[in-house]
Parts: sequence; structure tokens; C-alpha cells
Amino acid sequence: MSLSKLTLIESLDGLKAGKFTSLELTKDCLDQIESYDEKIKIFITVTKDLAIKQAKEADIIISKEGEKAFLKKPLLGIPYVCKDNFSTKGIQTTAGSNILKGYIPPFESTVTKKLKEAGAILLGKTNMDAFAHGSTTENSDFLKTKNPWNVNKVPGGSSGGSAAAVASDMCIFAIGSETAGSIRLPASWCGVTGLKPSYGRVSRYGVAAMASSTDSPGVLSKTVEDSAYVLNIIAGRDSNDATSSHLPVDNYFSDLNDLKTKDKTKFDIKKLKIGKPKSYFNLEFEKGVEEKIEEAIEAYKKLGVKIIEIDLLNPKYSIAVYTILQRSEVSSNLGRYDGIRYGNDRTNFGFEAKKRVMLGTYTLSSGYYDAYYSKAQKVRTVIVEDFKKAFSKVDLIIGPTVPCLAMNFGESEKSSMFGELIDVLAEPSSIAGLCGINVPCGFVNNLPVGFQLMGEMGKESLMLSAADKYQQVTNYHKERPKL
Repeated sequence: MSLSKLTLIESLDGLKAGKFTSLELTKDCLDQIESYDEKIKIFITVTKDLAIKQAKEADIIISKEGEKAFLKKPLLGIPYVCKDNFSTKGIQTTAGSNILKGYIPPFESTVTKKLKEAGAILLGKTNMDAFAHGSTTENSDFLKTKNPWNVNKVPGGSSGGSAAAVASDMCIFAIGSETAGSIRLPASWCGVTGLKPSYGRVSRYGVAAMASSTDSPGVLSKTVEDSAYVLNIIAGRDSNDATSSHLPVDNYFSDLNDLKTKDKTKFDIKKLKIGKPKSYFNLEFEKGVEEKIEEAIEAYKKLGVKIIEIDLLNPKYSIAVYTILQRSEVSSNLGRYDGIRYGNDRTNFGFEAKKRVMLGTYTLSSGYYDAYYSKAQKVRTVIVEDFKKAFSKVDLIIGPTVPCLAMNFGESEKSSMFGELIDVLAEPSSIAGLCGINVPCGFVNNLPVGFQLMGEMGKESLMLSAADKYQQVTNYHKERPKL
């Protein structure tokens, strides 16, 4: 078996035991990229020479210090990929837009800095919808990434490149970002695990901002266990990001190990209450999708989980709120791209960026601020309170990640609100700042289906433990496309 197919935990175990070297692991991932990236079109930038250099350095450290090396650098020698909206010092960072084509940042994002310090090896920067404006990765100015399960389908977005890289075994894990669905949606359509932490749990410093009040860096991985391990490293308060959370950081990975060793002091699956919101299932599903979600719910029931039907606001109300807030923040955030301080001039903005800037400027303008932006913030508060009420009765909430399978290329062009409509089940939790995770739960017409768990802000440990328990009794997350 190619080493690139290993999970993060399997890779670490192999490196510690001396079964293979970081260089071998890294070269296997690079070989996978060279073999299939032309077909799937995932990478804007591949950092092959740097990755090989860092892998050799990691092997020297491991040979000298053995397992002790991993206490200081818990990701030593592990190759990963990163969405191209994270600033990487000395490496081109484009955010998928011609505005930043050729831009070499002089500083490192907090997330990539933490991963670097932990010994992780960057293989390259992955494709995305320009400035994360989209849900298919078709809106990139450079590439149209394809779904590894069916190259005639989109991978989802805006972290489509990162999700496709994990599904294609081109890396051991990937970093993405979500504003409302941009991790969970592509994770669902590509059949991988996609973790969106609570707002502020992971620093936004050095990430090209889309909507500053909902942007959340996160992880795309082969297992829940892998996501928990990476979250341990990237989570935490950051003095460079005033919106980063003051909540204490749990040891997410240890909590999963407590579960596996039957230490129920922190988590007992049979005491868990998961809410099933009626409004999230009262939708038009593509044939076969709802059935797979219901099967996942039945799996939880067999584990002893109590499933409780709950009332939540119809997710359709989040569409208008999210659209107004996101467009308003986009119009503000894109104001920095003037072609003077850095990057190229504004004629390089794509149609989607121009459209969002115009709508956001309108909603923030004199005479319309109160009618639109202020009202949207009030409804946002109603959504937050609605979730609080639900979490007073249940521990977690379960639902579909997206009500349909991966779509054909060009479908997004049929509606100016495509992204908001397709992400309707992720928007409420993003607006409220909750944590969420997509978990693969089956296939329809050889295309992946995923369900999502949502937890209260700061309750990642509980959510990850419940998601991991599902993966212990199913194998859907182990399936890989035939490239």
C-alpha cells in the first residue's frame, strides 16, 4: 500500500516505529500529486523542493531523538496541504484570485506557523473559489478542481482543493477554512471528514478575510481522530487575533483516547442526547440522501444514544441573514486590495467579487443600513438564542450536511444565490459560531453522502467523541475513489 493512503495517526505510528521515513512518506504523497493532479487540478502551488528538504531534516531529528522528538514536535515529518488563503511566508498565496497572483507574503499565518513549529511539512497550496466566494471551487481564477469520485462533478467549495487532496490521498491531512459550509460541504461531496471549529477557536491571523464574524479555519482529514489531533495543535488564543476565543483548549485527542480505553469519566455514549431538528429534514432531498442520514441516526440509536426530535428555526431564514452579513463584510474586507500596498490592481477582481462588493456596499450605505444590516444582526441574535434553547435539551444536533449529491459543473451558474442555497444547512450554525463536523455515512450512485454534527461553542471535544464513535462502527470514511 502507498504510504500516502495512511491516516495521520498511522503515519505517526510508522515514523515512531521506524517502519518508514518522512522522506518516503513525503515522496509517496508527491508521487500521488504528480500522477493525478493533472486530472483533478487541485494545486495552485506545489512546494516539492521545500517539502523534500524539510522531510530530510525531520528524518535527521527522528534518527537522533527517536520517539522523544514527537513530544516537542507532534507532527514531525507529516506532509499536509493548505488552502491558498492562508499566508505562507516566502510561498505564493493567491486566495484563488488574480488580484494576488504572484504575491509572496512576508509573514506566516498563525495556523501554518503552528503546524510548522509542530514539524508538519507543507506540500503545497490548494485551489479554492476566489476569496472563498463560492461553493463549488469553480470560481477560482486559476483552475476548476474536479471531484475525485467523478471528474464530471464539482468537489464543493470553497475548500474544494483541500477536500479533493485528502480524498485523493495526495496528503495526510489538509487545512481549509469555513465561513458557512466551506469545509463541511466539500468534505461531504468528497467523502472525507471536515471539522469546522467554533468561531474564534482557531486564529484567523494571516487568513485572507471573507466574512470576519464567521470565518473559521479548520481541518479536512481521513478520520475524526486525525482532525482531533490537528485541532490540538492549531487551537488556542492568539494575541494577533482579537476575535480568538478565551475559552480553555481541551486535549481533543486525549479525550478520544479516554473513550477508546473505556474511561467514561469524560464521555459515555449511552448518556448522549442528540437532537434531530424537524426543519432540517423537511427539505427536498436528492433521492437516496435522506435514507443515508437516517441510517446514520439508526447507528447512533444502536450505540445507545437518545435521539430527540427538536424544533429549530427553519434554516431558510439564515439565507437572508447570512447573505446580508457576508456581503457587507466582504465589501469592507476587499477594500484593502487596491493594487498599491500589495497585489495587482482591481481590474483583476472576478465577477463574483464585484457582485458581492456592490451588494455589501449597498446594504451598508446611508438609508439602507437600518433596513438591511441592522435587521440582519437582530435576526442573527434570534438564531443564536434558538440554538441555546435547543442545547438546553440536547448535547449535540445531527442533520444532513447538504441535501444533495455532488453536482455537475455549471450548475452554480443557474442561480445568483447558488452558494447560499446549497449551504443552507451549514449557515445557521456558522452564524451562531457553533462547531460542526461532516462525517461520511454512505454512497448514492457512487457519490459520497455525509451527515453533520453540531455542538455548542467550545464543545468540540464532545462533538469529536461522538463523531469518532460512529467511525468506530462504520467504514465509510475508509472508502477511496478509483483515480
